[in-house]
Amino acid sequence: MSLQASVIMLGVKDVDRAKKFYVEGMGATVEQDFPGFARCSLGDGSSKLALYEWEAHAQDAGVSPEGSGFRGVSFHYLTDTREEVDEALRNAEAAGATVVKAAVAAEWGGYDAWFSDPDGYLWKIATEA
Repeated sequence: MSLQASVIMLGVKDVDRAKKFYVEGMGATVEQDFPGFARCSLGDGSSKLALYEWEAHAQDAGVSPEGSGFRGVSFHYLTDTREEVDEALRNAEAAGATVVKAAVAAEWGGYDAWFSDPDGYLWKIATEA
């Protein structure tokens, strides 16, 4: 059996704010919605996205909630065109994301941009063309 990422769970400071960002701003759909927790669909072929209160998430994992700075993880959304990269970045910014790196032609031949969600999680939007 190979490892699969069925659900990606993010510890967030405000579940309602995160849910609004991902659902209203980025087009996810809510599958489960409870106080302090929501699970969303990101579309066909994608992992699910779970949003869990930061401290409860840390407690569930048995670790300290005192985390900050670069987390060493990022999420990547691959598109077919540069126009889709630009559109996704505009949508993210309009929803409350912070553009970390504007869309540019990458030295490896593609085109990419970076943003952080309201809780600081990094997303890369890229196309290989």
